[in-house]
Amino acid sequence: MPEHADTEKPLGAFLRARRELLDPAELGLPDYGPRRVPGLRREELAQLAGVSPHYYARLEQGRDRNPSPVVLEAIAKALQLDEDALGHLRQLAAPAPRRRRRAYRPEKVRAGLAELIASWTDQPAVVIGRHRDVLAANDLAAALNPGFTPGRNLLHDVFLDPAARDIYLDWSVIAHGAVAGVRSTVGSELDDPHLTDLIGELSLKSEEFRAMWARHDVAERTDGVKRFNNPLVGEVVVNFQALAVTGAVGQILYIFSAEPGSASAQSLSLLAGIAATAKRRPS
Repeated sequence: MPEHADTEKPLGAFLRARRELLDPAELGLPDYGPRRVPGLRREELAQLAGVSPHYYARLEQGRDRNPSPVVLEAIAKALQLDEDALGHLRQLAAPAPRRRRRAYRPEKVRAGLAELIASWTDQPAVVIGRHRDVLAANDLAAALNPGFTPGRNLLHDVFLDPAARDIYLDWSVIAHGAVAGVRSTVGSELDDPHLTDLIGELSLKSEEFRAMWARHDVAERTDGVKRFNNPLVGEVVVNFQALAVTGAVGQILYIFSAEPGSASAQSLSLLAGIAATAKRRPS
């Protein structure tokens, strides 16, 4: 599968992908004619990082997995990595602890946290797992975006559900963010059976996902703005805060709010009423 190189040699796969994204012309490197591969050559990256081409080649090939912090910093600077990507690089380069491969166990949200967000009626809130599974959500969150229904997977929905391109008004931003977020939360643990199944399915069915996954972008946004095209009330613009769930590695609590007095705030209020009515209605 396309992610095989990731799981076998994650450090080398990351270095190669980020190297291939660099533009030699922008870095002022000499033009030696047509290149067989995109981006920088290994020896060019090694020169920029101040390490020997032979040593850098060993890193990409997975034959040397313990670079020093100084070398990592130099390579990160040459690759123009930001802080999120640098942290990811350090994680990939760290010695892997010996562990037995465990069977997949579905993630669960602490009962207290699920009850807390369920009690919020005027702010959408959702807990997302490390693989972008929707683990818990209140009624308003599901009313705002059907993709926030517990049991669904946001990565799967974004790329394989045709409705996602209507719901997410900034689909490309959302898609890139979801992919980069998964890279951030899973780190070097790419052999998780649930993750490999998910990535395998998406790689087979979505050319756009394959291209984004191959970039090895790493980012986890902690706040920002999202725009939804809700089927009942139309466009809703909300701010969000993303909070790591203590004691649950990779789980993130997203809390949404609209600007007071805005049209989006009125839409959220309307959706809250619709959600409350639906909850009271006998099944």
